[in-house]
Amino acid sequence: MKQKYASNPADTRGRLVDETGSAHRSPFQRDRDRIIHCTAFRRLKHKTQVFVEHEGDHFRTRLTHSIEVAQVARTISGVLGLNSELTEAVALAHDLGHTPFGHTGEEALDACMQPYGGFDHNAQAIRIVTDLERHYARFDGLNLTWETLEGIAKHNGPVLGELPYALADYNARFDLELHSYASAEAQVAALADDIAYNNHDLDDGLRAGLFEIEDLLELPIVSDCFHEVDQLFPNLDSGRRRHEALRRVFGVMVEDVLVESQKRLTKAAPKTAQDIRNLDAPVVQFSASLWADLKQIRAFLFSHMYRHATVKKMRVETAQVVRELFAAYLASPEKLPSEWRMEASEQAQARAISDYIAGMTDRFALQEHRKICS
Repeated sequence: MKQKYASNPADTRGRLVDETGSAHRSPFQRDRDRIIHCTAFRRLKHKTQVFVEHEGDHFRTRLTHSIEVAQVARTISGVLGLNSELTEAVALAHDLGHTPFGHTGEEALDACMQPYGGFDHNAQAIRIVTDLERHYARFDGLNLTWETLEGIAKHNGPVLGELPYALADYNARFDLELHSYASAEAQVAALADDIAYNNHDLDDGLRAGLFEIEDLLELPIVSDCFHEVDQLFPNLDSGRRRHEALRRVFGVMVEDVLVESQKRLTKAAPKTAQDIRNLDAPVVQFSASLWADLKQIRAFLFSHMYRHATVKKMRVETAQVVRELFAAYLASPEKLPSEWRMEASEQAQARAISDYIAGMTDRFALQEHRKICS
């Protein structure tokens, strides 16, 4: 049953460009569908989550990660009585702005862009859905509803201080009220992101051989889940054992979010979706005890996976690819496709180069680097 504080598509604040409503889909369903069909979403198939996409067929990419986030988000949203279509739209769009090579690519591109306003993947997602996707006759971008744009912009909380360029540019045209929290639906998408990557990074790290199951048996949550599986299914083969344990880790995190969020919602007693935004803390959250456990898991992943020698070597190589591509394009804009060449100023050209590189897949970035920088 939908709660009174769920976002109601009938009460949407609308789109920047007015459109006739659909007879068969709500505004939030249309947002979700436009995101799924956009070019940037398809590119996520070949963008790094942790491992560069050619390193293995079974590791998560940004696309499979986004699908997993959306699945978790829909489950939590449904149980909490929120609007699942809005939740899913935000979840599917949350990583659209990522560069090739994951956070390594983002850090390298941000360093290149420091003289020109920097780079932020979350703000870039807004730039993509409001400008860079250019397929519709009447507008640039996807012309998403205010609620979906708000969720993409601030699903991790209020955006305070100096705004990233891409976000400041759009917010001046369509105020997203960045000083406040987002809807409960967007908050669910943010927590679903945490749940998904905490779980699948353990799985991918084991699959890659960066650590072994025995290394995980000292970790909170994880160790209990493996012990439960061993008691229920003794002598299970390693693949099934891993899967059975990690699906239980998933379940523990989801259940914790549901229990804690219901407590917070009961205490806050919001009567409208706007009441959620006006609170001074998020209503969708992990409990303090589980959050402490997750910090230990993240610390383990940081030392054993994200800073593993194999991953660090690839980080060095891929960061160099981004830096050298940026320098080559800035020095010789004629190497860019014609639609990305700007004559206005170096600032405008740098921003266009940033947009172009950010949109690249891992494989295309490596291909362009071999062609241009060899």
